[in-house]
Amino acid sequence: MLSRVSKTLFPKLPLCCILRFARAMSSQSAQRAFQLRVNPITGNSEWVVIEEDEPEEQTFNGGSQNALLATTSYLDMLNDSHRNRAFREAIDKTISTPCHVLDIGSGTGLLSMMAARAMGSMTCRMVTACESYLPMVKLMKKVVRLNGMENQIKLINKRSDELKRGIDITSPAQVLVSEILDSELLGEGLIPSLKHAHDMLLVENSETVPYKATTYGQLVESTFLWKLHDLHGNEAKASDGILLVPTGLDNILGVKPQQYAFHCDAIGKEVKLLSEPFKIFEFDFWKRPDSHGETEVHVKATNDGRVHAVISWWILQLDREGTIFYSTAPRWISLPGNTSHGDWCDHWKQCVWFVPGEGMSITKDEEVCLHAVHTDISISYNLKNQASRNEIMQYGFKNGDFKLILPPERIAIYGDSEWRHTMFSAISNSLQGRVDPLCIVADDSIFLTLLVAHLSKTSHVMSFFPGLQDKGFQYLQAVANSNGFSMDRVEFLNKRKTKLTMHDTHQKKVDLLIGEPFYYGMDGMLPWQNLRFWNERTMLDSVLSQDALILPCKAILKTCALSAPDLWNSRCCLSKIEGFDHSVVNSTLGACGELPAEQECPCLPYFIWQCGNVKKLSEAFTVMEFDCSKPITSSCGKTQVEFTEPGICHGFALWIDWVMDSENSLVVSTGPEKRYWKQGVKLLAEPVAVRTNKSSTGECRSAVIQALFDPSSGDLDVRHAFS
Repeated sequence: MLSRVSKTLFPKLPLCCILRFARAMSSQSAQRAFQLRVNPITGNSEWVVIEEDEPEEQTFNGGSQNALLATTSYLDMLNDSHRNRAFREAIDKTISTPCHVLDIGSGTGLLSMMAARAMGSMTCRMVTACESYLPMVKLMKKVVRLNGMENQIKLINKRSDELKRGIDITSPAQVLVSEILDSELLGEGLIPSLKHAHDMLLVENSETVPYKATTYGQLVESTFLWKLHDLHGNEAKASDGILLVPTGLDNILGVKPQQYAFHCDAIGKEVKLLSEPFKIFEFDFWKRPDSHGETEVHVKATNDGRVHAVISWWILQLDREGTIFYSTAPRWISLPGNTSHGDWCDHWKQCVWFVPGEGMSITKDEEVCLHAVHTDISISYNLKNQASRNEIMQYGFKNGDFKLILPPERIAIYGDSEWRHTMFSAISNSLQGRVDPLCIVADDSIFLTLLVAHLSKTSHVMSFFPGLQDKGFQYLQAVANSNGFSMDRVEFLNKRKTKLTMHDTHQKKVDLLIGEPFYYGMDGMLPWQNLRFWNERTMLDSVLSQDALILPCKAILKTCALSAPDLWNSRCCLSKIEGFDHSVVNSTLGACGELPAEQECPCLPYFIWQCGNVKKLSEAFTVMEFDCSKPITSSCGKTQVEFTEPGICHGFALWIDWVMDSENSLVVSTGPEKRYWKQGVKLLAEPVAVRTNKSSTGECRSAVIQALFDPSSGDLDVRHAFS
């Protein structure tokens, strides 16, 4: 019912609001949809029209939609051979007689074509495919036409819960095929889709592929996972005097209580297993599901330790007999049907549920009670330690107290002693000798706002909080006393920076303009799109004093060469998938390999350390620098990357180092070694064998990287040439 692209495409607005808007407008024309486009440099957003018969290169008013679709998980999913084979085997096994097949969330039409082929030349056969996202509808039409099956599949551009029997479909379907699953299993609307389908679209006792899914969990200890959510416990080690989570306000700042998709294999050596795997929920696709479910699982500890998290995954049983399975379990799990020991993939990961605070201490053979609850779209857990006063380890709010929610990586950064020391040194140095300074915090940094107010008792701080808005100000009000300052020195400017005047600054010039930079709600952006700070510095030029300090004072675009076979294979060009030609989707989905000579692979954001087998083949090189003390401008740069390790180069990592002082001594790097930031990855069209010595022949020793930054769009055009 909900396309897997939806949560990616609409990072700032509630998904339901966007879909309601799109449906209301598209009801006037079945061949039109609306898409939200956000300019990462300005933060402005606009609705754009997607026409069904409009060429793809003109879809976004002259801009290409390819980069947008490349950020979805479709390509990675279609490259998952274990998934594809499991669905094909189950469909071939399930569909043995002429029937009506319904495919919900059809994507490129792979499952629909499998179903149509399974029926062969049988009479009285029909496949109805529904797909709500118009760009995918356009792509599916190409794929189906390429495979000569346009007359065997009826494609409807609607959500499944909008289908009407007798109007959209002439009769109920005997078989349902679907793959509307996320890493948590339920997040793409599996339960509402199944409920509506069983109520309105399927015959009684219908067949389904998949047949059922079972979720599993395991208790683990992991310092890394603990740092992603417990700022109160972690910042106790800081010596800067800033209290983001003061004693008595333990719940004032934290992460949202939910399951977080995560490549747990990447931290396999940092995880201590505290239990055997245990079954949590079972969801039957073949019957109408319940919207709400609860269960209690009694888990016996296998080791002494502290439970920091519950790691969970699911196993699909695709056929009724239980012979075809697909699993998202981590590699350390040995269970029937676990296919996770195959190729690395990114579209499905494991999930992590953080146990609140410092976790729960347990001893070997102790029994822990896990209380699990599922809704239509999510699964949550509470832990009860029966050996320690039946204390329930769960998230909660005290009498409706305010709580600021931040991403896990941001919580970890705010608890990182090295990062805090760098920021403390930069701000304290910049405030020296300044009397009654006026400081503007241009981004969503609550830390920098607290830091300035704490360090300078005569400062006046103005914070924009472009993403947090008044939630940021409410947070400051709650922690001000604990940090030793009065709120009469802190101001929330709830207006666009482009309209800031001397009236807004109380007729005073700005002495200090700072940012981390961090923009709430923009976690999926590429590293250089945080150059939004540079653009906002430009918009404030008229109110800056002559000796105003801008921190960061500059940004450095860095790069290094990578061997990343798992990532490259997950993004490589498609040809035949279980016998169906998908080559027509490669350009649109941003594939690498066998592309037209003029077409480049897009830069995409990844936590590189979670991308399977990855090895650096070079040191870090500077491509270009951005001078934040001057107004924003287009920039270009070039560097030669010398290889220090032999191997196969699959692409280049790109990131930003933020320089926080004029002496270049205080630098915040967001490179591959820093696990709390995403890097940009530019994959090659084809892997290249590289060497480090000049005597080698037939292999490359270096590469020239050239980049051009466009300040109007935030795009970075990256080109490479090997030598």
